[in-house]
Amino acid sequence: MNEHEMEEALSTVLRCPREAVRDLLPIFSWKRLSAKQVLASQGEISRQCWILIEGAVRAETIGANGQLQQLAQYGPGEFFGAYPEATVHRADICAASRSLLLCCDAPRLVAAVERQVDLAAGMVRLLARQLDRTLDRMVMRSTYSAAGRVYAELLALAGSALTLTPPPRVTALALAANTTRETASRALAVLVRRGIVTRDDTSLVIHSPRMIEELIC
Repeated sequence: MNEHEMEEALSTVLRCPREAVRDLLPIFSWKRLSAKQVLASQGEISRQCWILIEGAVRAETIGANGQLQQLAQYGPGEFFGAYPEATVHRADICAASRSLLLCCDAPRLVAAVERQVDLAAGMVRLLARQLDRTLDRMVMRSTYSAAGRVYAELLALAGSALTLTPPPRVTALALAANTTRETASRALAVLVRRGIVTRDDTSLVIHSPRMIEELIC
């Protein structure tokens, strides 16, 4: 990935003119993650912040009952990590699928944003959109059926590409949807049986996102 692609990505995510985001090019770098690769560990002190460009990233921790719990999931265009200064990570952050991120030192980003009103406005827009998405996910967990949550998480993981390589583990899908492995397995089997998705050892392909959306309730 080159500087032109970085400029385009930052301009799109922040919804800023390219001239404004050029000040950010020296402080950002590209980072690729393979599925299940750990980006940061719980209890670790970090100055790093990230913008997810492709893929999906999760924040997970061990709950009081000893079970793994998902605290958050980030999709393309979302910002996470330390900001505006160094922080202690509250959870493990790892890739749910192969992912591409932009990485930056948080204090350097703050300094750049403070120098440019366009960048400051862009960060406000980015964080406001992210808050709205978080509220949507809270509503989903409160109002959707267990199978509906599985279908919603599957669409969120796949994104516009509609392909997941490698395919998501049923256990991870159940965790993201806050349901049991058995429920997630049955929900996925319905999609395969109806030909809405195809799944093998290497990938899962969604053929009709509209039909999945109709099953979300």
